[in-house]
Amino acid sequence: MLRFAPSPTGDMNIANLRVALLNYIISVQKNEGFIIRIEDTNQERNIEGKDKEIIGLLDLFGIKYKDVLYQSANVKYHRAMALQLLHEKIAFNCFCRPDLLEAKRKKAKIDGKDYRYDDACLSLTPEQTIDNLANFTVRLRKPNVDVEFSDAIKGKMTFSPADIDSFIILRADKSPTYNFACAIDDMISDVSMVIRGENRTSDTPKQIAVRAALDYTKEIVYAHLPNILNESGEKMSMNDETSSIKNLLEEGFLPSAIINYLLLIGNDTPQEIFSLEEALRWFDLSKISKEPAQFSIDSLRSVNRKHLLKLDDVELSRYVGFADKEIGQLAKVYLDEVSTTKELREVISLIFSVKNITDEFTETVSTIKGVLESAPYFAKFNDFKAHIIKESGLNEENLLKPLRILLTGAEHGPGLDVIYPLIKNYLVEIIK
Repeated sequence: MLRFAPSPTGDMNIANLRVALLNYIISVQKNEGFIIRIEDTNQERNIEGKDKEIIGLLDLFGIKYKDVLYQSANVKYHRAMALQLLHEKIAFNCFCRPDLLEAKRKKAKIDGKDYRYDDACLSLTPEQTIDNLANFTVRLRKPNVDVEFSDAIKGKMTFSPADIDSFIILRADKSPTYNFACAIDDMISDVSMVIRGENRTSDTPKQIAVRAALDYTKEIVYAHLPNILNESGEKMSMNDETSSIKNLLEEGFLPSAIINYLLLIGNDTPQEIFSLEEALRWFDLSKISKEPAQFSIDSLRSVNRKHLLKLDDVELSRYVGFADKEIGQLAKVYLDEVSTTKELREVISLIFSVKNITDEFTETVSTIKGVLESAPYFAKFNDFKAHIIKESGLNEENLLKPLRILLTGAEHGPGLDVIYPLIKNYLVEIIK
């Protein structure tokens, strides 16, 4: 079983989607199930409706899953296993006040050190525990030996007991912490492989330690994906608008193009443009680069443009509000200049909108409109142009720019001889 485990605490971003995609692809290749697990135990940070938004986006991107689970449904198991660890003295109650722990953490930071819990409550006597009326957390004893695992991307990784620390598994309100709940949920779901971002690498030895403490012996294979960098070479902020999947969709990027691009960056692929169905056949996790992946909005635009060009003409026309093969062909003409469905809608809607005519062209445009209002139908642009010249008395040099403005709403763009055959059936509507 493989899983994608998002938290309903914010918008899905490109790093999240990349993780979901790779887990889905590997699950298909391994012929194993794939589940979505909403990690919703941090009630204070949960945003109502985000879980459904995430699931809706996965559906939109064609990521198929066996089931949707909620971590909160397993809290009874988290607490039961914490109690078991307490009985076995593998876990212990910690009465350290949060403000004192925070002061120690700040001091360690000032001293240039990583904070480590000093096991102050590890050896409390039963009497000291019973007599202590303070709120308490539950901590797992740090392991006695190094924790090692082989990362499918990064290779062998080793963490010392000090790296893992005696970490909290139940908060003061007895809700499970991320690493404890995650480790147990993976056990319950019989997860065999976890692919996630490298920002979670330090969590892995803690989750391994939890499973070891519970005598769970099945090995889980881990693969930690390198970070995605922005165009400045910095780790991409998840608050960056270009990282939000919802924002990219609103800007007019196709799901197929976003998938293509996220599988392309930091990877060795047999071709530049492909579908998810094609990637299922040849994707190879071992070809993922160990170095950070570079995100470029211009590169994504290029991939998106190529996916738009591959669309059926009628299907493309629907993105701009029509169901017409010729409007779809017109949109493809404009893909030399623009690269998203939002930009296509803008240029196509300009053709069908009331035109903004400057004083320089007001008189000429009025003359052309007068001719066209009584003009017969012309299949060819040259015949159309010749008729206007004949009836208006304008020469070709004075005609073309105002005619372009009247037909397209812009002074520059693709050749009128290319555009005209695709809009001629809408001419009456356009010149109104």
